[in-house]
Amino acid sequence: MIVLLGVGLALVILIIVVWMLLTRTLREKYAVMWLVIALAVLVLGLFPQLLSSMTNALGVQLPSNLLFAIAIVLLLGVALHLSWELSQAENEIRRLAEESAIARTEIDRLSDRVRSIEADRRHDDEF
Repeated sequence: MIVLLGVGLALVILIIVVWMLLTRTLREKYAVMWLVIALAVLVLGLFPQLLSSMTNALGVQLPSNLLFAIAIVLLLGVALHLSWELSQAENEIRRLAEESAIARTEIDRLSDRVRSIEADRRHDDEF
């Protein structure tokens, strides 16, 4: 029963990720990570003896302990990657805000200059 649950979960993840890719609600660079996770769950669901072999090879006492350790490492990796992406986005937002402020200042300066020139022309036309 647990094998069917694992395989079903992997297939659901695969279907959702592919659907999100097709509807462009998930970018490819994030989809790769989820596809790898889904395929790993699928392989472990189809071949549970693989987890037992890995448990023995790594000297872990229980297969569930190895699964939890792998899950923790994956979650730490995802958190680190998302933190990096957030930092990149914040830097880009800051840069764009600075460029926008500089452009706004330049526009204001040029607008003042145009108004000054137009005022001088009106003043000259009066005389």
